[in-house]
Amino acid sequence: MEQEPLQRIIEAALLAAPQPLTVNQLSDLFGEDEQVTADQVRRALSALVEASAARGVELIEVASGFRYQVRAEVFPWVSRLWQEKPPRYSRALLETLALIAYRQPITRGEIEQIRGVAVNTQIIRTLEDREWIRVIGHRDVPGKPALFGTTRGFLDYFNLKSLDQLPPLGSLQDLPELEPQFEFDAAATSVSAALPESQDVPTASEVALAPAPPPTSPPDTSPHSTPPDDVSSPVPEFVHNTDADVATSMTTVSQTGESETMNSPEHNV
Repeated sequence: MEQEPLQRIIEAALLAAPQPLTVNQLSDLFGEDEQVTADQVRRALSALVEASAARGVELIEVASGFRYQVRAEVFPWVSRLWQEKPPRYSRALLETLALIAYRQPITRGEIEQIRGVAVNTQIIRTLEDREWIRVIGHRDVPGKPALFGTTRGFLDYFNLKSLDQLPPLGSLQDLPELEPQFEFDAAATSVSAALPESQDVPTASEVALAPAPPPTSPPDTSPHSTPPDDVSSPVPEFVHNTDADVATSMTTVSQTGESETMNSPEHNV
């Protein structure tokens, strides 16, 4: 078969197919008497790629085969044909998907260990319903946790031919922070300046470790009482708290000392 009619047939097949088509699938469109080889199909595909360079659609190769799709620069106008908005995914879902893509095969426990938080079951279910991930095995450890990996649907959705086309992690680390970090030093300075300097609020530990005040007794008004300026009156001894006393004091102070600790300048900063 000549090249020009071959290109028209392949172009029409790609536009009519609901999913990408491989070279073998395109070759199966022709009978044995037409003598169309796989090399001829590849040459026709290359010619179609060049022919679509100046058009609003492009012919690309993804993991599942070749397909036509709308170019990114004209998509904002074409997207107005659909009333429903594309789904928006949470940051937790995208982080989970990225870990599976870059670290596969990976278990759910390993994802939680890297992210530092539990993975919601709904996130895994959503990724499986989208056919972006699947269970590709089980790790040989107690419990046999499932190993997750990406699918061809994941590659097709993100216009990737293979996992080798994923952007390197180094380039991702060079991106600016998505959320500005809280400037702790500046905030601490502001809080310290706002606090009054004349008020020194003791902490709970300082209250617990402070020596007990000397016992006081009501003044004796009897005529035989010792005058207050009598230097021969015994001086009360100060007894330091023992470990048991400190523990008891901490238990007693915990009810009121907690609020004092939280309101102290040291704690607020």
